[in-house]
Amino acid sequence: MVDRRTLLTGAGGMAMGGGEHDRPKWKVETGLDRLVATNFAALRGRRVGVISNPTGVDRQYRHLVDLMHHNVDITGVFGPEHGFRGSAQAGGSEGTGIDARTGLTVYDAYGASQAKWQEMFTRADIELVVFDIQDVGARFYTYIWTMFDSMVAANALGLKYVVLDRPNPTGGRARGPVLQTAFASGVGKKEIVQQHGMTVGELARFYRGEFAETSGIELEVVNCRGWRRGMIARDTDVPWVMPSPNMPTPDTALVYPGTGMFEGTFASEGRGTTRPFELVGAPGLDHHWCDRLNAYRLEGIEFREAYFTPTFNKHTGVLCAGVEVKVVDPAHFDAVKTGAAMLIEARRYPGFTWRQDSWDPVRPHWIDKLTGSTRLRTMIDAGAGLADVTGAWADELAAFDARRRRYLQYQ
Repeated sequence: MVDRRTLLTGAGGMAMGGGEHDRPKWKVETGLDRLVATNFAALRGRRVGVISNPTGVDRQYRHLVDLMHHNVDITGVFGPEHGFRGSAQAGGSEGTGIDARTGLTVYDAYGASQAKWQEMFTRADIELVVFDIQDVGARFYTYIWTMFDSMVAANALGLKYVVLDRPNPTGGRARGPVLQTAFASGVGKKEIVQQHGMTVGELARFYRGEFAETSGIELEVVNCRGWRRGMIARDTDVPWVMPSPNMPTPDTALVYPGTGMFEGTFASEGRGTTRPFELVGAPGLDHHWCDRLNAYRLEGIEFREAYFTPTFNKHTGVLCAGVEVKVVDPAHFDAVKTGAAMLIEARRYPGFTWRQDSWDPVRPHWIDKLTGSTRLRTMIDAGAGLADVTGAWADELAAFDARRRRYLQYQ
């Protein structure tokens, strides 16, 4: 792990950043930056399919597809949730059509089954797949499952799969519970922890090594250069582009593996405000919630009493009382533990309810899909304290951490 005091006081290889913001920035080259430096030599002469979204940019904010479509044979582009150009809200996509800038066919890949991926790859007549999307490190962020399903399809068709790696904006440490197979869904398809602490390139290697559906795939990962596991997004000079409409800043990504669990409750997770996932609240909460949360004295975090009125999603147009989650020391902040504490204290309010999905009567609670089992919900309902809730996943987290080590590429 990188000593953050060293990062913030200057060291060889750093470039000075501006603003906040005169903190030093560590120079990091993404997989795309390294590919651009070769003028896409590894892709020439191949029929290429690209899976990307607005985050697939180099350090001049030039998009991968825009850069290479004149000198690489791109036969299909595939857009995940929110779409290739990023115009759709959560749970939406842009549909299949022609990209106005490049004239390329863009296939709607959001929610595509593995069979649908095979169909699209076959229709586009590709022989090599390139994946370049910025992940944010949480199991329930859907882009890593877009990668998994497309890898399964590529493996079945005998296609080469190339991942252009990007730093994990929340760092390299794994935290939280492991998904149980019975609770697999679109927000978690395989048995990994809630905050996985890996880059997409490391995850791709993990998928190939651990799961039968992707074993044997011809995989190439173009690693980042200069990234270390102790770095978070603000430590690097890698440009930040919103991975989705409600992931506006690197600060959002830091808290998301924990506060994202509030999607499984009656409370607003801040969608419809300028600080989604950093603002959490509901009409039935009050200032005591903030006081109780600060009384935990959780490392790396402070809670600010906050009031907000969402413009869409939950409680539209209704004043919500709650908290703003302020990360004051990212090196010691545990997002999943923090989210669990917030749920425990919110559950004490009489109006608290868990979100239920009528379309899944067997597994009706969305929180169970987000956390990977019924355990967190049932323990909180039974009055368990924070130490018991987080202790319940300690052994499985340690076992997962040991499993993933062979696939880690960065110190």
